[in-house]
Amino acid sequence: MLSVLICDDSMVARKQVAKCLPQDLDSSIHFAKHGEQALDAICENKGDLLLLDLNMPVMDGYETLSHIKEQELGTKTIVISGDIQPEARQRVINLGAIDFIQKPVNPDELRRVLEKHDVLSPQQGSADEPYELAEDIRDCYQEVANVAMGQAGDHLARIMNVFVRLPIPNVNLIEVSELHMMLSDVDSNETTSGVCQGFLGDGISGEALCVLSDSSFSDMAKIMQVKGELDDQMQLELLMDVGSILIGTCLRGLANQLDMQFRQGHPVVLGQHQSVQELIQANKGTWKRTLAIELSYGLENFNVQCDLMLLFTEDSMEMMNAKLAHLLEDE
Repeated sequence: MLSVLICDDSMVARKQVAKCLPQDLDSSIHFAKHGEQALDAICENKGDLLLLDLNMPVMDGYETLSHIKEQELGTKTIVISGDIQPEARQRVINLGAIDFIQKPVNPDELRRVLEKHDVLSPQQGSADEPYELAEDIRDCYQEVANVAMGQAGDHLARIMNVFVRLPIPNVNLIEVSELHMMLSDVDSNETTSGVCQGFLGDGISGEALCVLSDSSFSDMAKIMQVKGELDDQMQLELLMDVGSILIGTCLRGLANQLDMQFRQGHPVVLGQHQSVQELIQANKGTWKRTLAIELSYGLENFNVQCDLMLLFTEDSMEMMNAKLAHLLEDE
């Protein structure tokens, strides 16, 4: 199995690159926010292939390439950057990068580069790419998710008196292996705590999953003016509060647009202070192939990162498409 390390200071960019990797590439995915984290990961054998941004804090891509070259670290590096100056391209090649791809990444271009450098066998490219959503359906789901996400962000902002950074919703058909990859981006070196809640209504069912990185709890306690020791019980209460706000408001926002109501089950704690791999392993029987709407919330001026995923069963899509048919009609 190939170990792929994606290094970029932008969470959105990291996820976008990860999702552009060919599905037939047998790989494990790791993430780094800057060059120092990337070098540590490579030394831990987590970077057979490095997909590297150039402009990052702490240690940028040029410095990272220099260290890799000086230390003779055995990794293949492909630079992915918005800096398309010919000099930038030449500099990274001189520093040892095997290729250069312009942002935003195109899946076909990434596949071509991987095949060119024998990272991916060309024969594998003939396989059909499964689980693709039609562009108009994806846009439709993304639009209704945008509305629901905004309502949930507004609710959270009013309760906590903070500014909520609203994400760009990601909509995909995924399997459990992809779910693991997406959740791993909370932070590849952090532990997390998570809560899920089932929902059901009018032929549509699924699970809402809220994951909070453990590093977020300290600032969450400040925002909520929690006094006393921040023990496991208090952290669990904070997790349940955030999960209730985001899950409840998002589902209501979606239900209003679908002209229906969701019945919500009792929230279930997936785990506390676990790695994402442990969290998924403990619950892997719950998720198969699903329609996933992924939202990553952040609070401005606070170290708080919360990932919300709405996972719909595949057979729910027929009813959802019918209820949203008016959005799919030609103008």
